[in-house]
Amino acid sequence: MAAAAENLRTEEIQLNMGPQHPSTHGVYRALLTLDGEKVVGVENIIGYLHRGIEKLAEDRTYTQVIPYTDRLDYLAGMLNNLGYVQTVEKLLGLEVPERAEYLRVIMAELSRLASHMVMVASMALDLSGWTAWFPPFRERERILDLFEMTCGSRLTVSYMRIGGVAADIPSGFLPALESFLNDLPRMIAEMNGLITGNEIFKARCQGVGKIDLETALAYGITGPNLRACGLPFDLRKARPYGIYDRFDFDIPTLNNGDSYDRFVIRLLEMEQSARIIRQAMEQLPDGPVQAKVPRVLKLPRGEVYHQIEGAKGILGFYLVSDGGSKPYRLHIHSPSFVNLGALPRISVGGTIQDFVVNIASIDIVLGEVDR
Repeated sequence: MAAAAENLRTEEIQLNMGPQHPSTHGVYRALLTLDGEKVVGVENIIGYLHRGIEKLAEDRTYTQVIPYTDRLDYLAGMLNNLGYVQTVEKLLGLEVPERAEYLRVIMAELSRLASHMVMVASMALDLSGWTAWFPPFRERERILDLFEMTCGSRLTVSYMRIGGVAADIPSGFLPALESFLNDLPRMIAEMNGLITGNEIFKARCQGVGKIDLETALAYGITGPNLRACGLPFDLRKARPYGIYDRFDFDIPTLNNGDSYDRFVIRLLEMEQSARIIRQAMEQLPDGPVQAKVPRVLKLPRGEVYHQIEGAKGILGFYLVSDGGSKPYRLHIHSPSFVNLGALPRISVGGTIQDFVVNIASIDIVLGEVDR
């Protein structure tokens, strides 16, 4: 028997997953070390999509940087816009008109919804759930229609402006938004029926890629992935920015910290984003949507750091001004980059199939990783 066991012994091999693999969600490469089907090592290899946004910003005016932020998390462009313009406004000490503040919240939460819908759909698809892929994308198209109605673009929106927003909403926007919000609970119920309660999905995800709260904090994980570990930390509540302190909403949490909880937490957060949007619609005041800002904007000398609750975690912008019309330095704290760092930790000990589940559940976007 001992001789037979020796003959069946396998050697470790290395397998490249990506950068072309569909489950890697962009040009990301994972170098897996395998003992049979078991993952015994993971090396993150990034840089295939390097955008150079932080360096490009040094040769662009403060306003010209805005379109580059859309290319970070391109599934949540409005949130990237918001974080950047609020950083500039913080150093300027600029006050934004009330109506613009409410429009920013509406657009930011719609962007969060759109991002979560892509995560839910793509994770289902990664686990061969073709049918479940359609409902979230169907509803996301309606969000993109709202963006297009307002600013003429669907993905790279460039809607936020330093001092407000690019344009007011058109007359048909609020009725279309109301219709979307009325239909959203049906979509969430549809996803819960198709996926959340599906026994195959549960078997593939529950207990897979589990990470405890202490380890998550040590890795700097934020956003839905952290809240799936049980910590109710959300910058919109903990350190409100803009006018988020005016809205009543909850911070959903789950306690297992596994791939299943990271999926479910997105569905729960969709409901809270809808609550915020409804309140913003009810409170929406009349008035201008843009403060008076010089055509050639020069910031005072100094440095500032500002962070918001992005779709995937804490999104931060560190800006240094030398008194000119362009950033002297810009550094972006991107949640996808930070969350990706924990992928080897949650994947070692599982199988190749589990790795696909894990990378889908942490919800990375490579434009934000290779900023």
